[in-house]
Amino acid sequence: LLKSFGAGMFVFPHGAYVDPEGNVWVTDQRPANARELAAVPASKDLGSRAIKFSPDGKVLMTLGKPGIAGTTEDTFNQPSDVIIAANGDIFVADGHGGDSNARIVKFTKDGKFIKAWGKKGSGPGEFDTPHGLALDSQGRLFVADRSNNRVQIFDQDGRFIAEWKQFGRPSGIFIDANDTLYVADHQSNAKINPGVKRGIRIGSARDGSVKYFIPDNSKDPVIALAEGICANGKGEIFAAGVSSSPTSCSARDNLAEASVTRFVGASIKNMRYPLWPGKRFT
Repeated sequence: LLKSFGAGMFVFPHGAYVDPEGNVWVTDQRPANARELAAVPASKDLGSRAIKFSPDGKVLMTLGKPGIAGTTEDTFNQPSDVIIAANGDIFVADGHGGDSNARIVKFTKDGKFIKAWGKKGSGPGEFDTPHGLALDSQGRLFVADRSNNRVQIFDQDGRFIAEWKQFGRPSGIFIDANDTLYVADHQSNAKINPGVKRGIRIGSARDGSVKYFIPDNSKDPVIALAEGICANGKGEIFAAGVSSSPTSCSARDNLAEASVTRFVGASIKNMRYPLWPGKRFT
């Protein structure tokens, strides 16, 4: 362990992102529930935020109102992820299914609201659990629209570009400097996404082709290989796996079922994806 910070500051830390300056952004997804409030009364002032930390853990910015879920310019309702554009603009994936929001919220680098787009639905520009965010080399915004079993692509003004369904039911999404796209699917099964296997799909953010597949070989339908995903540019992939059970529990409880798996390039290259040979997706 190199460093830790933020103890006592979160109810349900969900999304994390490190910007080019080394600042750490974390979404604290929701307000405390009754059980959590009874155990820790101070948690009433936590949750429903996106927080920017310096590399040393100093709070530099907070977006959202702590403990308040809403649909206004200065509130969130279950923010899932956050990412920063090259010019410093901030994008927050606001929503996690159910009665939460289903939108993308954009701010300036100083935290001033610019715009929001999206609503609950399955059409272009609509969302059902916008679970993860990524940006490619063109600055296009990729959204893991999980419960719609697709990745949606937008420009930074919210204009819809495309949807890709060949990457499964996306929870985690990451794009490296070479526009390699990594997507983690930890929920697909015969009931909610028939014919699609859980695992990690690796392909191109430029044309949507899927090149490799790392299957989730867990025999337990509740425990998944990967919900979060990232790569370090050295041929290594890191997959964060947690319980895929829909049962609500606190972040502290989830820690008992969390793990990180490291894959190296040699093992990935031996996993050729067998479907859609030669086909390009746009």
